[in-house]
Amino acid sequence: MDQFILAILVDNHFGVLTRVTSLFSRRCFNIDSLTVGETEDPDTSRITVAVRGDEYVKEQIMKQLSKLHNVKGVEIMLPEKTVCRELLLIKVRTSPQTKQDVMDAVTVFRGNIIDYTASSVCVEMTGETSKTKAFIELMSQYGIIEMCRTGVVSLERGTSSLINK
Repeated sequence: MDQFILAILVDNHFGVLTRVTSLFSRRCFNIDSLTVGETEDPDTSRITVAVRGDEYVKEQIMKQLSKLHNVKGVEIMLPEKTVCRELLLIKVRTSPQTKQDVMDAVTVFRGNIIDYTASSVCVEMTGETSKTKAFIELMSQYGIIEMCRTGVVSLERGTSSLINK
């Protein structure tokens, strides 16, 4: 099963996110990542969901989401027409012997050190999911103290937007 990304525009009201996510759980569709935030219009929120499934699953999710009252629009984000990013915050254990190696890796991956102590560094990184996964894998040898990821966010390339469709 392939992963696909959905962009969903919804009314920015309480309970809407619950109705959207309940649709996934009722149909036994697992959500790989979920991000939500207000758009340029304060009355509208954008939900980005990464899900795994075949064509049937895609079709069913699209149909069911389109039926929900507070959903203004749903679109599958095609990889070749989409810019996708993820934010990673990761705190890594360091020692005097490993600190420079960790800092060099942060530079190579174009991350930012946002907190620095004698025994750890906290790194902020944005990029495609494959980049954040590779950085996590590299940092695991030093000892990951804690981390959090936003999940994928995406926008279609060019001037079109989900609101205008």
